Amino acid sequence: MSQDGFQSTQIRTTHNNNTSLSIQQTQTPCPGKTPIQVLHEYGTKIGNLPVYVMEKAEGEAHQPSFIFNVTIGDVSCTGQGSSKKAAKHQAAESALNLLEIDIGKPLHIKTESNGLPPEHNDQPNSVGILQELALQRGWRLPEYTVLMEAGPPHKREFTVTCRMESLTETATGNSKKVAKKAAAEKMVAKLQSLSGCPEITWSPKPSVRLENLRNSSAEKMSLLRRNPLSIPNTDYIQMMLELSNEQGFEVTYFDIDELTVNGQYQCLAELSTSPVTVCHGTGISCSNAHNDAAHSALQYIKIMASIK
Repeated sequence: MSQDGFQSTQIRTTHNNNTSLSIQQTQTPCPGKTPIQVLHEYGTKIGNLPVYVMEKAEGEAHQPSFIFNVTIGDVSCTGQGSSKKAAKHQAAESALNLLEIDIGKPLHIKTESNGLPPEHNDQPNSVGILQELALQRGWRLPEYTVLMEAGPPHKREFTVTCRMESLTETATGNSKKVAKKAAAEKMVAKLQSLSGCPEITWSPKPSVRLENLRNSSAEKMSLLRRNPLSIPNTDYIQMMLELSNEQGFEVTYFDIDELTVNGQYQCLAELSTSPVTVCHGTGISCSNAHNDAAHSALQYIKIMASIK
């Protein structure tokens, strides 16, 4: 464990020329801008913004582990951390190292032999639109999660989910990049539909702070405080849905492809509270895992809502 609280981790780095290498990456303190900010600044200058994809989320609720991949141009790096931010931080730092960009110095863009910066496509793309929209509005950056890989090696099909605040869209493609782009296009279309025009004016609901739940005397919250949460065969998903509707936060369930050592399904329940709440669940089926994650989330809210 390093002094700033981040763990050293193996980071995978790949290029489009199909070569790959592994480097041992150790997090170091960064005065001023973070690697994520520097990489975004670099992407803005070359007209090719970095895109982060959550590859995996595993571990218990109190000790989760996230793996994120960042792609910028022909560089693709992966980082791991105990939070989404830490994993993105690791991936961004690895990409900067590969691009030979020093985060402690002014950013300089390498030029081609003719003295001009690398060419890029100026056409707007949905991935870039969502990225810029989040930065302009102060939203969380869009997250892309690989839900599934299927098909034979010569005909793979990838399913990717795009998450933008409380909204989600899913698309498939013959590569992660194609599926990611399709999911982003669907998200842009959804935002335009919710806005009622091509110009995106939609805004997410304000985050519900955990302190507000603590002070709530609404019906469902009052019932939760009295509920032992130990009655067999209870539909905790429905209970969580009713509570979230009453309190004004969103609940999203993310399935984890990897089974537990006991062969059970896993999932994460993410609540759009402030701070964001993430709880882990397992079960003999996906629905059972969802119900277990909802149960864990309800237990957490009940504890937080009872603290004086």
